Amino acid sequence: MASAQSKLFEPLQLGELRLANRIVMAPMTRSRADADDAPTELHAAYYGQRGSAGLIIAEGTYPSVDGKGYCRTPGIVTPRQVEAWRQVTGPVREAGASMVLQLMHVGRAASRHNKPESAETIAPSAIAAQGSLYSDSHGMVPMDMPRALHGHEIARVIEDYRQAALNARAAGFDGVELHCSSGYLPMQFLLACSNQRQDGYGGSLSKRIRFTVECLEALAGAIGAGRVGLRICPANPYNDMQDDDPVATYGALLDAVNPLGLAYVQVSRSPQADLDAFALVRRHFSGPLIVNDGFDGRSAVQALDDGVGDAVSFARHFIANPDLVARLREHAPLAAFDRATLYTSGARGFTDYLTHPQDGRP
Repeated sequence: MASAQSKLFEPLQLGELRLANRIVMAPMTRSRADADDAPTELHAAYYGQRGSAGLIIAEGTYPSVDGKGYCRTPGIVTPRQVEAWRQVTGPVREAGASMVLQLMHVGRAASRHNKPESAETIAPSAIAAQGSLYSDSHGMVPMDMPRALHGHEIARVIEDYRQAALNARAAGFDGVELHCSSGYLPMQFLLACSNQRQDGYGGSLSKRIRFTVECLEALAGAIGAGRVGLRICPANPYNDMQDDDPVATYGALLDAVNPLGLAYVQVSRSPQADLDAFALVRRHFSGPLIVNDGFDGRSAVQALDDGVGDAVSFARHFIANPDLVARLREHAPLAAFDRATLYTSGARGFTDYLTHPQDGRP
């Protein structure tokens, strides 16, 4: 475990974001938004309970109704959604954490059964992802065949991201993170398996990275680059993705965005055994790095001591341990999360995990 004097508990500046420690709560879909896709009082309690983190990255949130793909995921589009998020960021701020909102446009990884009737499933190309997802109304359903975006529509999608960043700031968030992993829209533009366009946004690698670069430029222009982060996971196959050369793909992307002065890049450990994603980012990005996936207190401290990352994000450990920071500081045991309640409705498995020494599972 970590000693109280370790780097894990030292403050850190990520662009304009000031962290009291280097323990980051990773973004995790929890599928508990209300019928209007707004967060609820449960979200305020859930995130507030975990406000001892240096930084909380809120769950993936859609920047436009076309960007919604899963049931009960929140948006940052309507005035009601913005106001509801404001009720979440307040308790987190009072607890001492900084908080950013992950902007998640799922693109083709979607079902019409989880969208408003007016929304479409869109993607770089009309290529369906092989696989299925859950819908409250129809159970497991195949992912939609997307409509390929027309060239003139891409600027509108980027504008949706820009407006979502402004809405996030209005809701009290300190910044935003662009989700460019898990087979969602920016990653769909990056990879040839999902992008067979023959215009300025497809074909060569320099054209395939363009959408993500322009999204980040728009976010930085709206709220400042020091309040914008990027989430990647090279070679992540989730949602039917295949990258034949992830080193080239992400090297080019990071080289292009490095001059922007982003607050951070958050990178998950690559599922490709021979690819060191952390080292790849270090070679191509000179800003702060948040490393993610599979860390406990001991390995997190080692990663910081070795310069692998500047902060460490925890996902599953934060679900079951709202007082994770204190547990790591005190060398207390970590509780296990209940997988069966990850995506269900209500408080069970969301806000009812106990703090040490009460411990226990809901």
